[in-house]
Amino acid sequence: MAEGRRAQMVAETRAKLLSAARRAFAEQGYAGASMDELTAGAGLTRGALYHNFGDKKGLLQAVIDQIDAEMLARMRLARQRAETPWLGFLAEGIAYIEMALEPEIQRIMLLDGPAVLGDPSQWPNQTACLKATAETIEALVAEGTLRPVDPEAAARLINGAALNAALWIAAAKDPRAVHGKAVDAFLLLASGLRAADV
Repeated sequence: MAEGRRAQMVAETRAKLLSAARRAFAEQGYAGASMDELTAGAGLTRGALYHNFGDKKGLLQAVIDQIDAEMLARMRLARQRAETPWLGFLAEGIAYIEMALEPEIQRIMLLDGPAVLGDPSQWPNQTACLKATAETIEALVAEGTLRPVDPEAAARLINGAALNAALWIAAAKDPRAVHGKAVDAFLLLASGLRAADV
């Protein structure tokens, strides 16, 4: 019983810190977010932050992991709503690019994340995303929708195109104007993988 209560308290502490950090990082940016204000606002101490996340950078990584999981769920939903596997594949990429218009995602995932944690294509969560894209491409090749292509190579290029489109949108003075151009180019690039007789 005591062990279960302790685990619950740890989970509650982590959730409070994540929520406070996510709000602070979105509103003030990583550099402007004060750890003292963040922990005080959550009713916790800096010790709780260090115990659960190591440091401010570890907290940012945890917030990014949380947002990334939400983004992946939204992308999967876009894929599932599509009429065909091919349209689902495109919908998934477009959904990712469109999320770059959201201020929280822009600030945390696409601006501060790369500045603090380095190249997003090297983040741990990218491995799972890359694997899922490669599996989708492999299935589309097997059904004849796509030309024969190495699934990993195509997945890396498609994911790279979507990521760079999102980074471009997030950094643009007029994100909405850039968004339309990015989606059009992404669709054209992805369509190059289609089999000629489809």
